[in-house]
Amino acid sequence: MELKELKERFESLYGAGEVRFFSAAGRVNLIGEHVDYCGGKVLPAALNLRCVVAARKRKDNIVRMAATTIDLTAELDINKLDSYRNLRWGSYQAGVAFVMKEAGFDIVGCDMLVDCTVPFGSGLSSSAAIEVATALCFATFSAENGGKSAGREELAVLSQMAENSYCGVNCGIMDQFASACGKKGNAILLDCSTLQYEYAPMDFGDYELVIINSNKPHSLVDSKYNERRDECEIALELLKKELPHITCLADVTKAEFDEKSGVLSGKIYDRALHVITECERVNAAVKAMKSGDVKLFGKLLNESHYSLRDKYEVTGRELDALTQAARSFDGCIGSRMTGGGFGGCTVSLVKREKVKDFVKQVCAEYKKATGYDAICYETVISDGAFEII
Repeated sequence: MELKELKERFESLYGAGEVRFFSAAGRVNLIGEHVDYCGGKVLPAALNLRCVVAARKRKDNIVRMAATTIDLTAELDINKLDSYRNLRWGSYQAGVAFVMKEAGFDIVGCDMLVDCTVPFGSGLSSSAAIEVATALCFATFSAENGGKSAGREELAVLSQMAENSYCGVNCGIMDQFASACGKKGNAILLDCSTLQYEYAPMDFGDYELVIINSNKPHSLVDSKYNERRDECEIALELLKKELPHITCLADVTKAEFDEKSGVLSGKIYDRALHVITECERVNAAVKAMKSGDVKLFGKLLNESHYSLRDKYEVTGRELDALTQAARSFDGCIGSRMTGGGFGGCTVSLVKREKVKDFVKQVCAEYKKATGYDAICYETVISDGAFEII
């Protein structure tokens, strides 16, 4: 929604006056899936699909919230923030307010209107975009009120805390970090165990990133996401007995894993093997981009999907059908699921002049295989969180 229209919608709800706009990005993870909560390195990028929070301070302790895309509202009492964990809509914002108040921020009453163009359930982190945009709003108002302020990295950490402790999704830091700290034209090589990061320019030459939504919605709360994390914790504890120096699964080298993985079996072995090899793929992908080897980058996308399908088992019929259709197209050099899995989106590298034909063919084949109508998004790698002035 254009800012003028968003301002008019806001004023129709809350009355005329000054309106501020706080924006945070959705994200696509190029490679490094399901390793963030294992301490691994990931390679996400912020997108121009965004959440914008239009806001205005109030003079009481009430936060009123509405959305442009959902016909639901919520009202929060700042002094009772622990009591809104099961809202039909608004728990992400309530969680952000709760953890920030606990962290010493001066949460002030305000009116909010949320406009989110990140498709819900797509695997492009609509929840992180909502959390980070909300956190930026609260932090800005806190600082202006004489309270604490926060940099982009802290906004990401606070937003992750809200999703973990308040909303019940045991996610890693990647989504919120990309949403907050993204940079136009660059992916972020993020070490999830230390939060050290560097920007990695993404120049794909004659190829373009194409994001397609399977239209099979996923819910990380209802899916096996938390189960996979538990399985990785089991693998870590077993491997620690053989490798006492490790603090997370990402610390384990492939050579160490090959030597010591006899203590693992069945699904626990498979989950750990995915994490170890996916960490290697992230490093290889960054090297490939630095050397301009786009085709190797595409090959690594394929290998990532196969591992997520066969070892981590988070793809499902729809994502497998969509990536298979993509890889069968002449001009696509790599395709994989992105996000938590169990639905959501795929990311593919496609020859630029063939993108339109690619989308048409892949969506038709996918419809025939699954019955779902896929949606392609026109996206570019964008900046993370900022106030729109």
